Amino acid sequence: MKIFVGFVVGLLILGLRPVMAGEADIVAVGSFQEGGVWRFEVTVSHADTGWQHYANSFEVLAPDGTVLGTRILTHPHVNEQPFTRSLGGVVIPVEFSFIMVRGHDLVHGFGGKEIRVDIQ
Repeated sequence: MKIFVGFVVGLLILGLRPVMAGEADIVAVGSFQEGGVWRFEVTVSHADTGWQHYANSFEVLAPDGTVLGTRILTHPHVNEQPFTRSLGGVVIPVEFSFIMVRGHDLVHGFGGKEIRVDIQ
C-alpha cells in the first residue's frame, strides 16, 4: 500500500510540474537601430520543464499595445537559462518614444515580467 501511495503522490507531483515553472520573464533587452528598422536582443528566463511547458515566444509592443514584432521560440531551453534570442526587422513608428517586450509560455500565456525600452 505504501508503494502505491508513493507512486500516486509521484504522479501528482509530475502532473503539477509544468504549473510550477511559472511565467516567462523578460530580464534584459538590447536595442539596435539598423537603417529604418530595429533589432532586439531579448533575454528570457523561464523554468522550462520540457515540450509541455516552455517559453515559446516574445513580443515587441507599441505603447498602445500594438504588436510590432514576434519571435517564435520553437523548442524548450531546459538547460539554457536564461537564454537570449534576437528579433530583427521591427519597424517602430517615429511617434513612439518607447516599446515594451513581454514573454509568453505554453501554460500561462503572457503575464511574466515585461521590460520597457526607451527608443531615441
